[in-house]
Amino acid sequence: MTAMGLDGRVPRTTRPPRRGVLAIVAVAAAAALLGGCASDAGGADAPAAVVPGVANDPSVSAGVKGAALPAAHVHGVGRDPGDGTLLLATHEGLYRFGPSGPTKVGPSIDLMGFAVAGPGHYYASGHPNTVRELPQPMGLIESTDSGTTWTVLSRGGQSDFHTLTPAGGTLLAFDGQLRRTTDRRTWSTASISGEPRTLASNPAGESVLATTRDGLLLSKDQGVTWTPVAGAPPLLQVSWGDDQTAAGVTSDGAVAISTDGAQTWRLTGARVAPPQAMSASMTTAGLEILVVTGTEVLSSRDGTRFTPISG
Repeated sequence: MTAMGLDGRVPRTTRPPRRGVLAIVAVAAAAALLGGCASDAGGADAPAAVVPGVANDPSVSAGVKGAALPAAHVHGVGRDPGDGTLLLATHEGLYRFGPSGPTKVGPSIDLMGFAVAGPGHYYASGHPNTVRELPQPMGLIESTDSGTTWTVLSRGGQSDFHTLTPAGGTLLAFDGQLRRTTDRRTWSTASISGEPRTLASNPAGESVLATTRDGLLLSKDQGVTWTPVAGAPPLLQVSWGDDQTAAGVTSDGAVAISTDGAQTWRLTGARVAPPQAMSASMTTAGLEILVVTGTEVLSSRDGTRFTPISG
């Protein structure tokens, strides 16, 4: 376990310079968390079938399975925009998901809320588990060395943010109350018509989406005011791929995409197992949508065909 000082800081070996917000990871709300164990891959002689959690994709056979998840509860998923590393924020800490499977990064802390702000730069919140030097709950914590070490910035012992997102120079977070900060240390409160299960800002920080029980909400002023998105499906989770492209998943796994800044949405026809976490981002190969189910990580380029990531 990484040693920590009594001031709530994990000693840092390196601290790269901070950079602007480049990518946002949408994080699952606590109500969406589903326990699950990794499934064994099918045998070589297994008959062709659709992999559980992947709908309408006959190209995927039972012999193709994703790599085992590192924990039963995955709260967040996304890629580091610096090197493309696939990240899983879990009940037991942060993991890199590579060719050899998941690799633990940093201390064993419960990352309930998680957002990628730039290369190697992450925000999170949650619980310290057995790390006694951190407050319970942790409040807003930050890592600038790819999750190896974390620093408590504010609201330690006060806030367990289950969802948070940087939106330009503002950071929005929800702990039972929608809160806003521009310096990551002092906070103001804002009104929202429903409890956000997911908060997600587009890369420019101009548009923020909130999924609620009463429907999808959109803010154009970094969370000060919100407007319902008419006709949007009942999304459980949502994320932006770029400033105009957003993707979302309903509680029963229906996938939807918007290409006009979240004004209108279409169901793609794909359906995945109930999601624990999801994200969207633009990679060198184009749009990538990631969905974590109870057993594996699924990837899609267009929201219509999902395949398991094998590590």
